[in-house]
Parts: sequence; structure tokens; C-alpha cells
Amino acid sequence: MSRKTYTGADVDVSFDSEVCRHAAECVRGLPAVFDTQARPWIQPDNAPAADVVEVVGRCPSGALRIERQ
Repeated sequence: MSRKTYTGADVDVSFDSEVCRHAAECVRGLPAVFDTQARPWIQPDNAPAADVVEVVGRCPSGALRIERQ
């Protein structure tokens, strides 16, 4: 498993590249948070925490998860 956590002020997002199926729900849902051209590519503070939680919930593979603080 290769899960990495991206820390935000109100919400953390973890991502497992081995599970990802590249459906791009995250990128389409919140491109300011999930930007594959940026480093780090997940920046949880670029949108309200509630929006990040909602978009992460759309991930069909479970590669993205909310890590509660």
C-alpha cells in the first residue's frame, strides 16, 4: 500500500496510488484542490473543508479518503 496523507488546516486527504483507477472525479470536482500538474498535487486548503469532503466521497475506487483531525 502506498497511501500518502496531505494535511490541511481543517481536513486531511489521503491517497493510495495503487488503488486509484483514474476516474478523475476529484480533478473535475475540485481542480483547485486536486491538480495533477502541481506539487503537492492535493492541496486541501484550496477549498472549504465541506467541499473537499464531498468530492472525496465521489472517489469510486476508495483511493482518496478523508483523514479526520
